[in-house]
Amino acid sequence: MDLMKHPHEETLTDVFGTREMRSPAPTEFIPKGKTAPEVAYQMVKDETYPQTQPRLNLATFVTTYMDDYATRLMNEAINVNYIDETEYPRVAVMCGRCINIIANLWNTPEEAEWKTGAVGIGSSEACMLGGVAAWLRWRAKRKAAGKPCDKPNLVMSAAYQIVWEKFCQLWQIELRTVTLDEKHPTLDVEAALNLCDENTICIVPIAGVTWTGLNDDVEALDKALDAYNRKTGYDIPIHVDAASGGFILPFLNPGKKWDFRLRWVQSISTSGHKFGLVYPGLGWVVWKDKKYLPKEMSFSVNYLGASITQVGLNFSRPAAQILGQYYNFIRLGFEGYKEIQKNSMDIAAYCHRAIGEMTCFRVFAKEVVNPLFIWSLDPAYEKRAKWTLFDLQARLQQSGWMVPAYTMPAAIEQTIVMRIVVRQGMSRDMADMLLQDICNAVEEFEGLKYPTQSRLKYEKNEKQKGRVYTH
Repeated sequence: MDLMKHPHEETLTDVFGTREMRSPAPTEFIPKGKTAPEVAYQMVKDETYPQTQPRLNLATFVTTYMDDYATRLMNEAINVNYIDETEYPRVAVMCGRCINIIANLWNTPEEAEWKTGAVGIGSSEACMLGGVAAWLRWRAKRKAAGKPCDKPNLVMSAAYQIVWEKFCQLWQIELRTVTLDEKHPTLDVEAALNLCDENTICIVPIAGVTWTGLNDDVEALDKALDAYNRKTGYDIPIHVDAASGGFILPFLNPGKKWDFRLRWVQSISTSGHKFGLVYPGLGWVVWKDKKYLPKEMSFSVNYLGASITQVGLNFSRPAAQILGQYYNFIRLGFEGYKEIQKNSMDIAAYCHRAIGEMTCFRVFAKEVVNPLFIWSLDPAYEKRAKWTLFDLQARLQQSGWMVPAYTMPAAIEQTIVMRIVVRQGMSRDMADMLLQDICNAVEEFEGLKYPTQSRLKYEKNEKQKGRVYTH
């Protein structure tokens, strides 16, 4: 009876005793009435359960772990819009400091107090900005020389990230790609130069190829391009897509020349939310000097005590990620970043070695140069196998892992591979659990009652290191 209803019954009712929990979630229309916040929270939270937990997602390059203080700091800035610089000038200052730090990591020759760069929602926006700048510089030179500027092109390997296809389509630029093959698993420099002409706005080598984990040889490209430009009279520049490698090379291979130490490298983009170790929503692009950033792309503010250049395709953006990046720089320092990246590299190399020792697999590269790698089925094994890597992906997903299987780019698209990306948050024990699950899956596919030779070899190596496992 309504008269007997407790006045605080709705407040006292347990979340899972409410009518909303026995009703379907809204799919097409906004609900007519209100829902208690704790119930609404639980309904949304429940929707996330039947999916891979972020740290077990080895498909993504995006950061899935930050410490409690970083998370707290970012949560406290969730209501701050970075673009409102007059209201939040200190965020703009921290953004400028981040650009300075990144530019110096990449050996910028620029002497200005504030280096020339921009923040983006991700490395995709950063790539777009680098591409637009190269296009506008090329167009201005063509117009000044009285030459047509209606047929620009861009050259890079076929292992490009999809943002470059988007960029070329949106700005009506011809994308000329160099195919990969077993002889040339990274950008073939000679083939790239053969695709260039007076309409080439830039060549884009990749540091940390999404498809393979390898690095294009930027130094070799720069040397060859220097000779090419002298011979032809062109001044084709380089934009380095360092979405992953931009935060790996400076810490683990600082002597390698791929950055602004090279003559024709005029801009570099990276992803702060990948190996920059920040949660999703952050990219960076830096130019070698202010003269390489077309004026029509930028505007300056001077109310921060100095002139800071602001550039971007997007307008409103969260400030939280900028604070997270600056926190990481302060908290970790050079040594902290180096330790984390080395741990990721070591765990990736460990998995690479273990998978390479399994007789059914063949790793794509002999060594790991970034914390990710790919492998395929051994050709001889594949001929008699009754399963594919897509089956292995599905089997691992049952254990919570997301390890993607996919076909390679044009010219080698018949090759099916799997990829593991090791990020901060992936421990050695987690790697061992993954390898055990791979062994279990292979045995299940082969219908074996006894361990495979691959597992026995793997476990023998582990016992020698003091690790013992049971089936």
